[in-house]
Amino acid sequence: MLGVTGSIAAYKAADLASKLTQSGAHVDVILTGAAERFISPLTFQSLTGRKAFTDKELWGGESHILHVGLGHAADLFLVAPCTANTLAKFAQGQANDLLSITALAAQCPVLVAPAMDVGMYEHLATQENVRVLKERGVHFAGPAEGRMASGLLGLGRMIEPAEIIGHARRVLGLQGKLAGKKIVITAGGSREAIDPVRFITNRSSGKQGYALAEAAIDAGADVTLISAPTALTPPIGTNLLWAESAEEMLDLVLAKSTGADALIMAAAIADFRPEKVAGKKLKKRDGIPQITLEVAPDVLLAVASQKPDVSRPRVVVGFAAESRDLVANAAEKLKSKNLDLMVANDISAKDAGFDVENNRVILLTPDGEREKLSLRSKFEIAEIIMARVSLLLDKLEK
Repeated sequence: MLGVTGSIAAYKAADLASKLTQSGAHVDVILTGAAERFISPLTFQSLTGRKAFTDKELWGGESHILHVGLGHAADLFLVAPCTANTLAKFAQGQANDLLSITALAAQCPVLVAPAMDVGMYEHLATQENVRVLKERGVHFAGPAEGRMASGLLGLGRMIEPAEIIGHARRVLGLQGKLAGKKIVITAGGSREAIDPVRFITNRSSGKQGYALAEAAIDAGADVTLISAPTALTPPIGTNLLWAESAEEMLDLVLAKSTGADALIMAAAIADFRPEKVAGKKLKKRDGIPQITLEVAPDVLLAVASQKPDVSRPRVVVGFAAESRDLVANAAEKLKSKNLDLMVANDISAKDAGFDVENNRVILLTPDGEREKLSLRSKFEIAEIIMARVSLLLDKLEK
């Protein structure tokens, strides 16, 4: 359910409705009378393929059951944009239009994305309404600081549709299979410094690790994402920590995975690093430098050496990116690192693996199971892995 109220940001609600529909959601829209001044119901009907409701329906032949039907059918009651007036209505329990009366009838989580001019959100009256609604369990997405339609700069701008969808996913996942579980995920390719400018790295983009974080959020987990440098946007609700080198990754993983329910090591961490790091930029005029490599810290081995039931995560998942002998190498790593699940992928494939949107992997377990997952999106791969993690945790709790 998407409620649209009378703000110039209503035009963004059309993009939001479109993106939600494209992602597979069934979007029913309710427009307030003021919202109709900015955008028409036909716009939303065209984007969602479903009827958009206005106050005209409230006084129609089905008015005594329409709001109940809409409120009970929704999995999420999202209001974007949500004006100061609508926040006040919700806080006071008013029911004088279809949107507010449906909000009272809703049996699902409520998420609002405030949108109002400078000073209105920070006004004592609005802040009191926000406090009351939060105490009642209403979730908030934004607002953000930015330029308003008035030309003023400040807090009150509605956040962008993609970010609102991230908040919606987080709220919808709160009652998921991994609700209350602490999951630590690593992502990206580590960097090992040569000098203050140059470093050794690999082709990992971090996309699979970030997809795992999104899938874990969708399932309700408390997610810590330890990421090597990347331009990717972390999922809403993720506790993001940056780790550039293998040493930094080791320190953060050991610190954050202690007592965790699961650790998923999707990062491509360096096997080797320069033995010495130059303090100043190496210059061409000084000749070709001789760089001696040494073994970098083995993060998974360090985790495996921890005492069970004390420091070690309850479930540990590893990744093996191989260009030859994929299953054999992955199986050896599964055993030597004492893992609960190994995800093996062939990095020589051009249509899967590093820096692309899709992946093709083999899941290996300690009891010899081998499950091949055909080419599919990295998010689909992530969902399957998180389902496996959920099953492993369920078995430990029985």
